[in-house]
Amino acid sequence: MSTYSDASGIIAPLPKVRRATGFGAVAPALAFVGIFFIVPVAILLLRSVLEPVPGLGNYAQLIGSATYLKIFANTFIVSGLVTVISLLIGFPVAWALAIMPGRLTSVIFAILLLSMWTNLLARTYAWMVLLQRTGLINKMLMGMGLIDKPLALVNNLTGVTIGMTYIMLPFIILPLYGVIKKIDPSILQAAALCGANRWQCLTRVLLPLATPGMAAGALMVFVMSLGYFVTPSLLGGTANMMLAELIAQFVQSLVNWGMGGAAALVLLVVTLSLYAVQLRFLGNQNPGGR
Repeated sequence: MSTYSDASGIIAPLPKVRRATGFGAVAPALAFVGIFFIVPVAILLLRSVLEPVPGLGNYAQLIGSATYLKIFANTFIVSGLVTVISLLIGFPVAWALAIMPGRLTSVIFAILLLSMWTNLLARTYAWMVLLQRTGLINKMLMGMGLIDKPLALVNNLTGVTIGMTYIMLPFIILPLYGVIKKIDPSILQAAALCGANRWQCLTRVLLPLATPGMAAGALMVFVMSLGYFVTPSLLGGTANMMLAELIAQFVQSLVNWGMGGAAALVLLVVTLSLYAVQLRFLGNQNPGGR
């Protein structure tokens, strides 16, 4: 038992400090989330059914308008393409990082982290310079004789997909690297000894074991892409608007909080549904096969 000595020299035991347990331990965090997240979101969603008149008119207008449906289609198509392309690029990179020497891995990680820490607006403007008709990419393609005239890579969904894929890559490489690094190399060696070729080792051993990391990274990238604003607004333009831009226009330009809240609720429901699906099918899987 710990003791202390007071001014009179009497030695006495230290008083026991009670630690909060149960609900008391998480009450401050719950209060913070409730005040700064749940309450504002609830108010916004209430306005979606109360303004300008009570009812579901805002949702009917969203679903019944071909313009708004096109914006929803743009959002889901671009988010899906960004997720698939990020997976196709990110998996080989994560696998290479997992088997590289430690010093080289540190250098690659430093580059990835530096790209994440660079200002998002600066990175998007850099892609605007690279993708424009007189930009470096078009000049290189024309110089190599691959194209005769500049490609339209900005102010369309192609530019949005390219820019967002670049930005999202670290968010899929990092979780994939963590999962692949935990896979026991002896599992792949055992598969090879049993007669599996490289393709079978990849498709029947490595990919199934890395599925939790792929699912976590894909969900993160898809959800972030659904709500992205800066890159689509700069590289896509008003003719190729996405859902986050639509919400911003409703709130900032049109001051239509009802429609903005309705669009935000659709985005929130889709996000929560995707998370529920992941928990349902992949929540109990053990990454790395351990």
